[in-house]
Amino acid sequence: MLNLTALLENSARTFPDRTAVVLGVQRMTYAELDAAARRVADLLHARGIGPGDKVALSSPNVLWFPVVYFGILKAGAVVVPLNVLLKDREIAYLLADSRAKAYFCFEGGPELPLGREGWSGFNETPSCAHFFLMQAAASESSPIEGAETLTAALDGRSADFETVATEPDDTAVVLYTSGTTGRPKGAELTHSNVMMNVLTCHKLFGEVEHDVHLIALPLFHSFGQVVQMNAGLASGATLVLLPRFDAQAAVALMQRHAVTFFAGVPTMFWALLQAEVSDADLSRIAGNLRMAGSGGSALPVEIHRRFTERYGVTILEGYGLSETSPVATFAPRGEQVRPGSIGRPVWGVEVDLVREDWTPVRGADAIGEIVVRGHNVMKGYLNQPETTAEVMRDGWFRTGDLARRDADGWFYIVDRAKDMIIRGGFNVYPREVEEVLLTHPAVSMVAVVGVPDERHGEEIKACVVRAPEATLSDDELIGWCKERMAGYKYPRLVEFFGALPTNATGKILKRELRETGAADTCAGVVGGRIADLLEAN
Repeated sequence: MLNLTALLENSARTFPDRTAVVLGVQRMTYAELDAAARRVADLLHARGIGPGDKVALSSPNVLWFPVVYFGILKAGAVVVPLNVLLKDREIAYLLADSRAKAYFCFEGGPELPLGREGWSGFNETPSCAHFFLMQAAASESSPIEGAETLTAALDGRSADFETVATEPDDTAVVLYTSGTTGRPKGAELTHSNVMMNVLTCHKLFGEVEHDVHLIALPLFHSFGQVVQMNAGLASGATLVLLPRFDAQAAVALMQRHAVTFFAGVPTMFWALLQAEVSDADLSRIAGNLRMAGSGGSALPVEIHRRFTERYGVTILEGYGLSETSPVATFAPRGEQVRPGSIGRPVWGVEVDLVREDWTPVRGADAIGEIVVRGHNVMKGYLNQPETTAEVMRDGWFRTGDLARRDADGWFYIVDRAKDMIIRGGFNVYPREVEEVLLTHPAVSMVAVVGVPDERHGEEIKACVVRAPEATLSDDELIGWCKERMAGYKYPRLVEFFGALPTNATGKILKRELRETGAADTCAGVVGGRIADLLEAN
């Protein structure tokens, strides 16, 4: 028997009165979190939902997320976390594709009407029988006519529910990919996949008596969910939730709660560099912060350098995907950090480079596609055996990411295979161009993309956010690049933005930059009554 709820249950026995989760003025101890999850499991059992059944969950980083997540697992069911930015048609597709029998959805607010989008998507999905509306403030009355509130559904439910036995190879979580190359695919992660990744995280980061995690990464994504929520709760940590990432709020929370562990994507570290922190005690923050980890996409070397200078903390970089539970490589503890590297394979995992025909790529610094094999690799894509067969062979999973490996076995991401630009027959890797552009003092953030060109097939375009008060022109930047890069590499096109578009996990949406030129805003607003909860921060 193996069930992920052991991560929570062991800590609840060991540290029952320790604060497990914090959101503004709200607190839950380990004992309270475990009891609340048991009541959710009892509710699901009463509604006829049990082992192997899929249950969807749409929630930002609020207390309901871990309560419902572990409640679903305690019932022996499978968690299907959904991106909070999805619209009703997208939600309906995922509910039907996963064959979810129940759907827990947070109410949201004016800027993100998640509850109404979820209710609409649910009503378009006859196969999904139960809808539970989670509210920021507990109430039995529903703001959506016909929708049952979770508070009302939990009334009278028992906290004595006994966790259903599951096996290591049973599916625990289905994580849907972003669907950038087609319809979203559900990666099936087993109890063993996630449990082994949690234990691997403990080996990578080390365990201390009482970590305090600031969780700004969305919990519906594998990075925040496994590396911080699951690994943190397993070690008895306190999780400080931030529903919407804001750099100044993050810095304030780091200081207020003596945060020891922060993980983020590169755009979050960039935002922390731009934040006005005149009231913050950076030396105090740095003294508490024992771990700063980056993943999700390649961390520019220049941001790595600037962050170390400003915060006095060295960022450790890793690599992984939803399909790999997620961690596959990480900078080894106790070794000198190599900026730009994603480290070496983690314990129990093999990583190699291959060509398109799966033949191995050999030799230091030769470029190939990353493939991964080990305890972290998913069972496959839910109900898609043919798609699974395309990316799996002899236990190896091909990632779609291009990398090189140095003579010491450290890996360096070159780019996504689909983002590579072919200009006049020459391969251009956007990340290499971006690294150079970020050394310009007037460039704050940049994304390089390929756009159609009649003469060269593709032309190189730099989408740039200027540094505050900078007056850089496109001609000036192009001329600067021309002096520093080979003729086929430097961008001939430059467009300036107030901000680059990102998805809910903070990744830059290069597809949007290529297709539409991008909006001058960033995605990821939660809004609504969550803001009221955070006023105390």
